[in-house]
This record gives sequence, structure tokens and C-alpha cells, in this order.
Amino acid sequence: MKSKLNLALVGTGRMGIAYARYLANRVPGATLYAVADVRADVAESVRAEFGAARAVTDYRDLLTDKNVDAIVVMTPTKLHRDVVIDAARAGKAIFCEKPLSLAIKDAHAMKEAVVQSGVFFQLGFMRRFDAGYAAAKRKIAAGAIGKPCVFKSTSKDKARPSVDYLRPENSGGLFIDMGIHDFDLARWFMGEVTSVHSVGGVLAYPEMDGIGDWDNAISTLRFASGCIGSVTLSRNGVYGYGIETEIAGTEGTIQIGYERETPILVMKDNAISHDTVPGFYERFENAYIVQLQDFVQNLRDHRPPPITCDDGIAAQRIALAATSSAQLGTAVTV
Repeated sequence: MKSKLNLALVGTGRMGIAYARYLANRVPGATLYAVADVRADVAESVRAEFGAARAVTDYRDLLTDKNVDAIVVMTPTKLHRDVVIDAARAGKAIFCEKPLSLAIKDAHAMKEAVVQSGVFFQLGFMRRFDAGYAAAKRKIAAGAIGKPCVFKSTSKDKARPSVDYLRPENSGGLFIDMGIHDFDLARWFMGEVTSVHSVGGVLAYPEMDGIGDWDNAISTLRFASGCIGSVTLSRNGVYGYGIETEIAGTEGTIQIGYERETPILVMKDNAISHDTVPGFYERFENAYIVQLQDFVQNLRDHRPPPITCDDGIAAQRIALAATSSAQLGTAVTV
């Protein structure tokens, strides 16, 4: 095993650049070897800033490079399918950001390519690597709250992204783009989801009318165990980025998340105030880094991936069922 694995980053949008920084400076055992982006100037700028050896506009140029040990896929979701399938056929290990794809048929095609090639594949659901969520998982496994009975999760963006991004053909829509994290956590903590009943509305951003998506939605879940859950999604948190999860059990409850970014309170006459979490980058930066460290260590130690194509497909099925339910106004079987 070489001292450091050479990783090639495909896609340098906002999170792609953050991943470039992590891979260059925060992941022992790995080197940011190459960067691919259809924008030549951006690819070269990222390469120069983080000291990568190569910058290309066509990711396929990296698949024939014997120096590349693994591909890190950070393209828009609608492009995941081609990159993952091509990388798998080229025999490259793969890390792919969530969600797996926009269409379930594409997800299955990606899985088939990974299985047939036998390459290592790990999907990015970073909340599983957050210190709070990981600690809650360990405590529940140790019996701290008895048998888990009810799952509740809330995700709130401070404000919406661009309307063009919100179009389902680009992002997958509210349940795929945003809710898929919560649906993955629901499976991780509670087991398989058998049915979902969702309601959604364009309540805060009238400019979203007609694009085929919602800015707020609520889903109720039924698990195979008979337990129940709920997921609340909002594009207009306003005060800040709010991510909270609660698991209630027969002997207690675990709550995960926080609203205050800096541990200070300002106390004045008849008022106590504190700041809020600005966004997902600040809330989950360490989880992103730990996730990439885990990917590299799994490759080096020949450990199985903790999050697979099957996990991505299962979460995607819930998200698609939630979308259908909101459209139909009735419960949908997963």
C-alpha cells in the first residue's frame, strides 16, 4: 500500500471546493491528485490553490490515469449516474455525495456497475458521521432509552436556494434534495420504512408556484417494526439553519441538535439572546471531514463501506414515495 492514496475530485461547485480543501489538508493518508470541472478556469484555479497535479475538463481523462486511486463525485446529482458508472467500469474506487441519483432506475444502474466491477463504493450521508448522531446511535444500541418507538426529525434551511436549483429536474425536489438525509437517519435509527404520508405546500415563496415542488412539507412514517415517525422540512427557517432529531423509547428519549452556534448568551433587561447556526457548512463541517477520513481508511484497511448503494436506493425510495404522497394526497407504500 502506497503511503498516500491519490484522489480525483469531480465537480467543484460550492461543496466541491470545500471537499478539495478537506482532501488537501484534513484527510491523512490521501492526496488531492486531480480536479475535474467542465469550467477550465475553475478547474485550474482549484488545482493551483490546493496543489493538485492535474486539472481537466473531462472527468473521463482521469479514469485512464493509473495514478488515480479513487474518484470523489461532487457533481450535480443529475450527473452522478454517468460518473459513477464510468468510474466503476474503469476500476476506480468511488466516493459519491448524496443522493445517489434523481431516478431510481439510474440508482439501480449505478449499483449494477459497482457490483459487476467489484470496486469499492461509499455513499455520502454525512449526518451519520456527526458527533451527536454517532453518539446517539451508540447509546441507543447500548439500550440507553430502551426500545425506540417514535422518530421525529426536522430540517430547516435559513432561506431557499435559487428557484432554478429547486426545480425537481435539477435537484430532485424537497424530499430528494433535503429530506433524504432525514429518511436515511430514520432507517439508520429505526429500521425499514414501509409507508409514508406527506403533505406539502408553497407557503413562503410564491415564486416557486408552478415549478412542481414545495417549500414546506411534513411526512409521517410507518416502520416495519410497527413504530412511527415524522419528518418536517422547511426552506424558510429564517432565523438560521435548524437540524434536530428526537428518538423516543420505552425508557427515555434522545435529542440531537442545537440552535446556538456560539456558546454564549447575551442577557439584558427582559431578554436573553444568542446567535444561530448559519448553514449546513458550519453545522456539519467536521462530519464531512470525518466521512472522508473514514472513506480513505476503509480503502486502506480493506474494510467494507458503512453506507452503500443499497442504503442510497432505500432512502431514495422513501423520498420518492413521500413526493408521490404529497402529489396524490394519500399514504404511499414504500
